[in-house]
Amino acid sequence: EMRSKRLNSGSFLYLSSRTYLDAVEICQRGVQLRTRRFLLGGIAVTGSVTAFSFCWLLSALANPGRLPASDWAKRLIAAAEIQIGETVIYDPAYAGLKYPGGDIPRERGVCTDVVIRAYRDAFDIDLQQLVHEDMRRAFGTYPKIWGLKRPDRNIDHRRVPNLETFFARSGAKIASSSDAADFLTGDLVAQMLPGNLPHVAIISDKLATDGVTPLVIHNIGAGTRLENRLFDFKHTGHFRFPPPA
Repeated sequence: EMRSKRLNSGSFLYLSSRTYLDAVEICQRGVQLRTRRFLLGGIAVTGSVTAFSFCWLLSALANPGRLPASDWAKRLIAAAEIQIGETVIYDPAYAGLKYPGGDIPRERGVCTDVVIRAYRDAFDIDLQQLVHEDMRRAFGTYPKIWGLKRPDRNIDHRRVPNLETFFARSGAKIASSSDAADFLTGDLVAQMLPGNLPHVAIISDKLATDGVTPLVIHNIGAGTRLENRLFDFKHTGHFRFPPPA
């Protein structure tokens, strides 16, 4: 079925067969689409409108499957999704940060920055401060991978193994599972990528095209994205960390 929608800009979209992830891919590009007419993933487009307009219009028309979500999880996911198209560079470089509330420029970051920014934006929870204070109390319980002899508030919270330790010490750890039904919106999943690279992602309320597997919000190397990568890598931790009541 062909549909058309007029956007605020006065341009028209003509929609043909497509998938929800097509729309997400356009959104993630975060660019201005200026061609008069083109095809992308089964979408025929006329006019010049923003990539974000495409993404959200198409996803609304598609009405993709969604997981139930608590109020706090909805807030966390909204704060994470805002980063799609905003954080477009993967940058693991060490940087000196102010404390508390320190951050590098939001157009760049790593997987942990997605989590850190989402908790700050949604709940004013500062994982930089929480991790640093916990490491000062119990430095010996944290990984010694980097050869540090004392906490470093510039980088500790941006390292996945440290976040895993903090969440576990905070009582947020959940048993690992290979069943998609065990993952709730707002959960955090730590993974091990090839090359023994730790990674973390946030469980979205949106489902993959199989109607079962939750999509994840993460930065795995090309900026913050919404993707079907939950079971692509070995899990090393599963956490649920709601804000204080």
